[in-house]
Order: sequence, then C-alpha cells, then structure tokens
Amino acid sequence: MAEGKPNKDGVKEITRNRKAFHNYFIEERHEAGIELFGTEVKSIRLGRLNLLDAYVQIEPGDQAILRGCHISPYDKGSIFNKDPMRPRRLLMHKSEIRKLRAQVQTKGFALIPLRVYLKQGLVKVEIALCRGKKLYDKRDDIAERDNKRELERTFKTRNQ
Repeated sequence: MAEGKPNKDGVKEITRNRKAFHNYFIEERHEAGIELFGTEVKSIRLGRLNLLDAYVQIEPGDQAILRGCHISPYDKGSIFNKDPMRPRRLLMHKSEIRKLRAQVQTKGFALIPLRVYLKQGLVKVEIALCRGKKLYDKRDDIAERDNKRELERTFKTRNQ
C-alpha cells in the first residue's frame, strides 16, 4: 500500500525522491498538478511509482514535462494502461513556468521532482529548483550526518 497517512491538512505522501537530497542542493520548491489517466491514478494510490531518475523539462509553448517517472501499470487496467515511462505534463501557471525556465537557463539549475502526494484527493508533485553537489559536498554531508548520529548515540547511552 501507499506510504503515510493523511495529516491534518489532508496531504498523504505517496513517494519521496531521497536521492535528490543527496545529489542536489535544494533552492526553491514548487507544487504542481500532474496530468494522468485513470489507471495511472489508481496505480499511484497503491504506491507503485518511482521518481529515482525523474526530472522536469520545460518545452517550447511554456509546458513543463515530467520525464523519467515510472508508474507501474495497474493490474486490473487491461487495455486502458498507458506506457509506464511516458512523459507527463505538469499543471502550473505559465508565469511560474517562465520564471523557472529563466532560472534554469541562466543559472544552471535543474528541476527535480522531490515527492508525489495526494492533496484533497488530487495527485500533486513537489518539484524543486536544484543545484548539483560536487563529490566533496556529498562527503561533507555524510561526515556531518555520521557525527550527528554518533552524538545522539552517546547522549542516549548516558541518559539510560
């Protein structure tokens, strides 16, 4: 089944792109709707979605397209199932898409989906304007996380 329970705002998280937090610095976050077919929605509600290699591309005509997202075919969908890797259009305001396009082109950012969730019954995607991390940045993050874990262990053993 899908991960998580609805919180007080009616948001139920389906999946999260954990690799994105390791590979990128997250600068800005944006919420977008996603254009789906019925069997894809049913599959997403079951949690059968993978964002690992997904990215957002802005095409001419001010359209944001989600690529590389894998939505497994719905078991009972028969002929109505769509291609699991097909590009999907994101539903955002044109002004917002134009701002994102300008930042991606001038500053060298990437648009990466961070998570997919249900909000008041609608499937939403949280996309982020990201800057890639260098290898030494990743090492610093790992060392910092290990130090934090070690401190928590020492405090936990002292308090017991």
